[in-house]
Amino acid sequence: MRAGVLCRADELDGVQELGFRSRQWMRFAGSPAARLLLLCLITAGTLASAQTLPLPPRPADAPGGRQFAQVIAPLPAAQREEQILSQILAGNVPQSLRRLCPVAVTNIIDGATNSAIFFVTPDYLGVGTDDDFFRAPMTPATAQRIADQLDCLLPTPKMVDAIYRAAEVKLPPAPIPPSAAMTTVPVFLLHNEMVRTQRLESIEAHPPGALVAGHQKDVVICAKLAASTGKVAIYGWHQTNGAPIQPLYLGHADSWVDYSHGVRLVSQQMLLNGSNTTVARVLADPKLSALLSDEGVVASPRYRAPAPDFRAGDPFGESSATLTFDPGVTIQINQPALAAFAPEKPVLLVFYALPNGNTIAQTIGRQTASGDDWHFDIQHIGAQTRFLRACLTNRTLVVAYLQAQSNNWPAWRARHGDAAIPAMIARVKDIFAARPVEVALAGHSGGGSFIFGYLNAVDNIPDDVVRIAFLDSDYAYDAARGHGQKLAAWLAPPLPHFLCVLAYNDAIARLDGKSFVTAEGGTWGRSHAMLRDLGAVFDFTNRTNDAGLEFHSALGGRAQFILHQNPERKILHTVQVERNGFIHAMLTGTEAESRGYEYFGPRAYTQWIAAE
Repeated sequence: MRAGVLCRADELDGVQELGFRSRQWMRFAGSPAARLLLLCLITAGTLASAQTLPLPPRPADAPGGRQFAQVIAPLPAAQREEQILSQILAGNVPQSLRRLCPVAVTNIIDGATNSAIFFVTPDYLGVGTDDDFFRAPMTPATAQRIADQLDCLLPTPKMVDAIYRAAEVKLPPAPIPPSAAMTTVPVFLLHNEMVRTQRLESIEAHPPGALVAGHQKDVVICAKLAASTGKVAIYGWHQTNGAPIQPLYLGHADSWVDYSHGVRLVSQQMLLNGSNTTVARVLADPKLSALLSDEGVVASPRYRAPAPDFRAGDPFGESSATLTFDPGVTIQINQPALAAFAPEKPVLLVFYALPNGNTIAQTIGRQTASGDDWHFDIQHIGAQTRFLRACLTNRTLVVAYLQAQSNNWPAWRARHGDAAIPAMIARVKDIFAARPVEVALAGHSGGGSFIFGYLNAVDNIPDDVVRIAFLDSDYAYDAARGHGQKLAAWLAPPLPHFLCVLAYNDAIARLDGKSFVTAEGGTWGRSHAMLRDLGAVFDFTNRTNDAGLEFHSALGGRAQFILHQNPERKILHTVQVERNGFIHAMLTGTEAESRGYEYFGPRAYTQWIAAE
């Protein structure tokens, strides 16, 4: 889109509701397409939250930019990267960098004009305050981890060009002669001071938060990255005539970082012809991708993390790998023998969020002897997984165990929020990107909080999430947060999605002779609330067996609630899982349901329990 006339934001009704400061200038061409773009901005109230990075408040004791640079200067590169990641995700970021700026683009496809707006950080990522800001060059791996947690991605070269055209402040490049020191923090600081001096010249007319460009090369995504593993793609450093010094270049290893590299985030959420969509969807579309990419489709708009080191384990031929995910999450991925990964079979990737108080090893389970911790013998998700692999022969079953810091997902979410949860799922999915992947979300006890955090973080449950299972874990169900609506939309035909809810009447259960949950707040109450909400959309059949199990089923068994009436007032919280609960939650609505096992019957997986 050509640079055109300037429109004053404070002269446009409704623009301030989208976060623009009064008297902030915006660039728009004087054309019908420009008016459509402006209408998009005014009417897209649902994107207001997408225009602010979901970072925590800046800690009061956080170091300023210069102090932080001095701290990381002597560190090895890997530790330096971890420090940059940690500071940014902890909120040590200038206030002006959090509010995203709109960038408008148009094109004509098949005779029709397409108008789009994407949202970007006003400057390159850095640490500190508006008055003491260190723009921090970093590897693409670190940049991708930050982007993942903030529901962002990195720009394409074409988007970098559009950002430069839209920028209120265009700084001329200030190269430093090449040397071995160009990859060191002292040179990073030297260049940062040069940019700071340039920026001060326009600070009065364009305060912090104005879109600024031209002062660094961008770390970018592009289609060529798919065939250039282990490389970093850089582009830009526009001169004042609009021509970039750096054409698209993939010659450096992805460990290379020099003073000229900058990381600018792009929100995943964008507008296309007045409707909400995502940058990833546009980049994946053969026609629409031309709005944002000069290379056509960018099927995988991200840097892939290195494949984790899977280590084999006996006696079942499995292998496992462990990832850490900031802040404070450990993910252990268990996969079957490589022979199980047949090309024609999709991967069923189950994310199992741990119950409160349990470690991954305890959740997997093993044979126990006298004196062993009882937690190893109460769930046996490892053995139940092996049972499932024996009967789910049309899928390759992989389980990712999710352990939050302090072994408590509700406490983790209270501290860190929900924005990072989809990124955890995306990071693990990346490992199996060469194969078709179906996702299942499951959790026991407080692990259900992870699932609801995911529902809070996404506008719609993605189609590749094929199953959701609450194993006595739906305490956080809240219709006011849209949980029922999202589940109903996801369950609606024609896609074969499955929901399984297992719970018991914990409201009448007794611990030391006393109740421990309210009628509304336990899983009995929350499950009935979810059932009522979904029952308003789908027709459920209901029956109760002699054991006091209520069966509520809809959509041909794709939606099932099994609720234990608990006439003996026992605590059945873990028993529901132990007695084939995970097996049943993964098989409801399929031909394998209740084949070779009985829910709430004796353990069907004894032969699959590992010795240690």
